[in-house]
Amino acid sequence: MMDVARLAGVSGQTVSRVSNGFPGVTEETRARVLEAMTELGYRPNSAARAMRRGEFRTIGVVTFTLSTTGNVHTLDAIARSAAQEGYAVTLLPVAVPTQDEVRGAFSRLGELAVDAIIAIMEVHLLDASSLVPPPNVRVVVADSHAGDRYSVVDTDQAGGARTAVDHLLGLGHRTVWHVAGPAESFAAQGREGAWRATLEAAGREAPTTLRGDWTAASGYRAGLLLAEQPDCTAVFAANDQMALGVMRALHEKGRAIPGDVSVIGFDDIPDASSFFPPLTTIHQDFDQVGQLLVESALRQIRTGSGEQGTTLVPTHLVVRESTAAPAAGRR
Repeated sequence: MMDVARLAGVSGQTVSRVSNGFPGVTEETRARVLEAMTELGYRPNSAARAMRRGEFRTIGVVTFTLSTTGNVHTLDAIARSAAQEGYAVTLLPVAVPTQDEVRGAFSRLGELAVDAIIAIMEVHLLDASSLVPPPNVRVVVADSHAGDRYSVVDTDQAGGARTAVDHLLGLGHRTVWHVAGPAESFAAQGREGAWRATLEAAGREAPTTLRGDWTAASGYRAGLLLAEQPDCTAVFAANDQMALGVMRALHEKGRAIPGDVSVIGFDDIPDASSFFPPLTTIHQDFDQVGQLLVESALRQIRTGSGEQGTTLVPTHLVVRESTAAPAAGRR
């Protein structure tokens, strides 16, 4: 750093301000310092910075799978939000969602020198009270019920499901069938519970739940069963991929969409508008979820104190062409 300062004719403090992107340096001086850095091949030493500041400017992320739409979009939003704040992201996938595996992941992230951990929990078989983060490492959790212990950010799963069911009932359907996600999923649990509660509040009987695994293939299997139900006029699939499978099965069995059966999904993936017909769905704001997760992590890093409580990100209905009023006589 002093070599750069001598060549640029400035103080070491000015070099430090330029290398850290701090204000208070004229553009002419900044350009001279950057030119000296390039000429000398100078790069700031991140390890030395971490020792001096007591922070690593890195956020660790623990997740169970990268195969689901929600996790991929949330992780993408986390990485972009962290980068905008000058933080890197270290990803640590956990192959098996068990207590021991997650504790091991927390321990490894402590060794990798991170300032905070964002855990995308997704499954509710984990007991948050038994998860002990490394010393001085703050924790934020996505998709969890651990708000009494950690800062939690999640989509308003129940609110989105209520909106989906209300939309179909409002069109005149007598009831709504449901293709749910995996039983161990927080998101699936919240959507299924709200589907059932909304039907009960409207005085409608809830049909038997059909369960999938978030994939289009599982939705297709459920759709084949639904196609054999003559009284099925409306289906709420817990995600867009399963809705796609349901629609394929209904098409193959000669059930028109939405003439015979209305179908609504959840997520609003980029391809939803290209389904046949274009899919009515519940939009999730993954960008806002990721941004709020990073903001909570950085707030805890900067204040040195933990946070508790749950922040829910609202959803909204996107009406396309896969839902309509049922045929006359079936309302």
